[in-house]
Amino acid sequence: MRRAATIAATLMALGASGVGAYQLAPSSAPLSAGWREIAWPFPRDGWPAGRAFHCEGGACDGAELYVRAKRGFCNCDSGVADDDEVDRVADIDLITPRFSATAPGEVVHVGEMHGRARRYDLAILDGTSRAAVGVALSRRCDLFVAAAQGRGDANAMQRAALAFLETQEMKAWVVAALDGN
Repeated sequence: MRRAATIAATLMALGASGVGAYQLAPSSAPLSAGWREIAWPFPRDGWPAGRAFHCEGGACDGAELYVRAKRGFCNCDSGVADDDEVDRVADIDLITPRFSATAPGEVVHVGEMHGRARRYDLAILDGTSRAAVGVALSRRCDLFVAAAQGRGDANAMQRAALAFLETQEMKAWVVAALDGN
């Protein structure tokens, strides 16, 4: 009798963990506007890994977007104050250490967060070049960053990435990540 109960409890635990793993696994189905979740491509650093997405079709075709929370990293009073801060925190350097800004940044908003976005030219290690956009947004003393890169137009990529970050699914994930959930 005890053995049967132990086996039943083990099977229930395995079933529950399998359901949990399935729910937490990256979705291979396209999300809104052609974005599909992919594996986080960067090595571990001082911050938790984020989420990565690949765009299929539309103005952002072939672009990749990398997003993550950096809790407790922002100036609580001024938030993201200038372009130098975007250069330092937006994770563009994870893509390649050889990047240069193409123009001054601009003020952007995603949900209730505000910050700055800036466009870059990237010199990829394989000799190719790409366009990129770095976004740094603040909420209280926390920072949310996004970096998009691809072969297309940086303006179109920025519009597509910001529109994707405005979706309910992404805004809910950002709030949960910034709250430590």
